[in-house]
Amino acid sequence: SQTKRLSSSGEAVERLEENGHESKRLKKDADEEYAEDQSKKSPKRKIVLLMAYSGKGYHGMQRNVGSSQFKTIEDDLVSALVQSGCIPENHGEDMKKMSFQRCARTDKGVSAAGQIVSLKVRLIDDILEKINNHLPSHIRILGLKRVTGGFNSKNKCDARTYSYMLPTFAFAHKDHEVQEEVFRLDKETLEKVNKLLVCYKGTHNFHNFTSQKGPKDPSAKRYIMEMYCGEPFVRENIEFAVIKVKGQSFMMHQIRKMIGLVIAIVKGYAAESIIERSWGEEKVDVPKAPGLGLVLERVHFEKYNRRFGNDGLHEPLEWTEEEEKIAAFKEQYIYPTIINTEREEKSMMNWLNTLSIHDFNSSVVGMPTNNKNSKVMIETILLSNESCQDEVA
Repeated sequence: SQTKRLSSSGEAVERLEENGHESKRLKKDADEEYAEDQSKKSPKRKIVLLMAYSGKGYHGMQRNVGSSQFKTIEDDLVSALVQSGCIPENHGEDMKKMSFQRCARTDKGVSAAGQIVSLKVRLIDDILEKINNHLPSHIRILGLKRVTGGFNSKNKCDARTYSYMLPTFAFAHKDHEVQEEVFRLDKETLEKVNKLLVCYKGTHNFHNFTSQKGPKDPSAKRYIMEMYCGEPFVRENIEFAVIKVKGQSFMMHQIRKMIGLVIAIVKGYAAESIIERSWGEEKVDVPKAPGLGLVLERVHFEKYNRRFGNDGLHEPLEWTEEEEKIAAFKEQYIYPTIINTEREEKSMMNWLNTLSIHDFNSSVVGMPTNNKNSKVMIETILLSNESCQDEVA
C-alpha cells in the first residue's frame, strides 16, 4: 500500500509539473499573440519628424553607436523612440533596421529649428506627445508627416537654409576700440557686409572653406542660392544680427568659414579680392567663425513636393502650421542660449582676437616661417586632421 501511495504521489507531481509547463506555454503563447495583435494595430510606416533642438552640450546631431563618451542629439532621440514604443529596442541599437536618415548633420554645439529625420515607426496613438515625454525640453518633435516608402530625407532634400546669429561688434574695424554693449552697426557697414555676402551666390569651388578637400575634388564645388545679413536688433543690451544662407548642400565648417572671411574683410584684415582668390587652386588661409550662432533653419523638398505632395496619399513637406511652434522654440531655447553663452564665454570676442595671426596676403604653401605665420601653419595642420563630412556646416 505504501508503494501505491508513492506511485500515486509521483503521478500527481508529474501532473502538476505538466500543468505548470502547460500554463507557462499558454502564457507565452498569449503574450506572443498580444504582441502580434499590437503590431497589427500599429504597423510600421515611413514618416518624417520635424525636430528642433538647442545643440549646446552635444557633440553634434549624428549618433556614434558604441561610443557613449560624446553625447549627440540622436542618442536622446533614439532613446525616446524606444521608450515611447515607436521602435523595438534592437532598432535603436542598429538604426538601419528602421531606415533612419537625418537630413543634415549639425556640428558640435550647432542648433536646429527645422531639422528633418526620416524613419520607419509604429504609428501609436498620441505619438508626438509620447516621444516628447521622453525627451529633454531643449529637444522637441514639432511635426510628423507620412512619406513614400523609399523616402530618404538626405537624398530627397533640394536645399538647406542656415542662419548665423552674431553680435554686430564683430564687424567693427580693427583700428577702433569696441565696447560690446555700446557698439551699434551703421548702415554703410551693413551694406558692405551684404555686398560681400552676395559674392558667394552661384557655384564656386569651396575647397578653401573646409578641410581635406583638394582644389581638384569635384565635391568641393557647391551651389549657393542666397546669402544676406538682416537688420540688427538688441538683446540683453548687445546688438545682434542674423545672416541667412540657402544652399544646395554644405561641407564641414563651410558656412562658418564663409562668414569668418567676410568678417576679416570688413574689419580690415583682408582685401575684398581674397574671396575671388579663395575659389582658385592655391591654398588660402580662411578663418573659421565660432560655431555658437549657427542654426539649421529649414530644409527644402521642392522636387518631392511637386511629385508626391498632391497625389492624394501624401502631404507636401511644408510646415506652415508649425511655424508658430518653431518661432516659440527659438525664442525659448535657441536665442537665449546663443546670447547668454556669448555674454558669459565671449566666444566671438575671443575669436576676433585671433584674426591678427592669419596671413591673408599669401597662400599657406608659400608662407615664410616667421613666428606669426607659424601659428597659422599650426592651425592649418590641426584643421587638416579634422574629419570632413557633408552637412555639419
